Amino acid sequence: MELQGATGYVTSGQEYNRDTNYINDRIVADPEAITAAERVAYDQVGQLTDLSAGLTDDAQAWPVESGRYRLVAARACPWANRTMIVRRLLGLEDAISLGTPGPTHDERSWVFDLDETEHDPVLGTHRLQENYLARFPDYPRGITVPAIVDIPTGAVVTNDYPQITLDFSTQWRAFHRPGAPDLLPEDQLEEMHEVVTRIFTEVNNGVYRAGFAGSQQAYDRAYTRLFDAMDWLEDRLSTRRYLMGEHITEADVRLFTTLVRFDPVYHGHFKCNRQKLTEFPALWGYARDLFQTPGFGDTVDFVQIKQHYYIVHADINPTQIVPAGPNVSGWLSAHRREELGGTPFGDGTAPEPVRPAEQVTAGHNPLYPATSANRLAS
Repeated sequence: MELQGATGYVTSGQEYNRDTNYINDRIVADPEAITAAERVAYDQVGQLTDLSAGLTDDAQAWPVESGRYRLVAARACPWANRTMIVRRLLGLEDAISLGTPGPTHDERSWVFDLDETEHDPVLGTHRLQENYLARFPDYPRGITVPAIVDIPTGAVVTNDYPQITLDFSTQWRAFHRPGAPDLLPEDQLEEMHEVVTRIFTEVNNGVYRAGFAGSQQAYDRAYTRLFDAMDWLEDRLSTRRYLMGEHITEADVRLFTTLVRFDPVYHGHFKCNRQKLTEFPALWGYARDLFQTPGFGDTVDFVQIKQHYYIVHADINPTQIVPAGPNVSGWLSAHRREELGGTPFGDGTAPEPVRPAEQVTAGHNPLYPATSANRLAS
């Protein structure tokens, strides 16, 4: 998620355009082969149709090494949440450690303020900005998450979130857990590229286009585009359990992180209010199905999500008051999506339970209910 300057997120009279100029370096199993391959044009959803494609212009290849890199991913951010889900589904916890900044930031940087020391315990930095500047002392762009940091140097390797998850699936195979699902089935890649491109432009980014619209006309266009796409998804998911058919894929990860934030923030804060997610029968059932699948809902922190959007976007919400609702207990209600057939992991298996150090704070997610003890301590 990109940071904006002190002037805020909305540009008066203009349509919101996301800056997609990222650090396009990649961490790959064979750096020499990737470097020697023909250079490719940047794709806003990653090199999905050719998983063996080379680098984009000016990008570098870094070697896959277990324990060398740290994924910095704020739970509040939907783009970062994707990387947390894929890392967990594939069982990369031992190979790639996880650092989690807090949900709020200023125009400078995300901050590691969840730890008592207010520093990342592995990187030793207070602000993620320090890790960007360790690589590029004059880094001119926004300090975004997710970011992968080279632990020995403390320097950011890449923040190209669309490509990060694709490389987790394809380049880190030597470290996948037994039973890891195939999130990129080869025979579905061409169609998946079309699906995720529409999801990115109209839904993932569409909610921001509505929320950060600088004029009534820009908002009206964004609103129409968003709900046209939501209706398309509702229709698609009324006859199939998952976006690509019978098993979860990368496409489901990319849609889920927007859907899980829809009612808590996008419906009200971003004025995406034609209807709530809970009022789309197929989409709501699909979202609950994924939420209850290990690897998806157990990465979600509803409290941090609301704190981020309602506090950081002060030009949209000047009071910075964080709403108490909505009630999220419904995420655990029966969805009956199994009646459409299919299984989430195909020939694979579910990931192991979340490690204690990576669990969402109790009370921030119905999968992690608050007890009387931790309510008193909070």
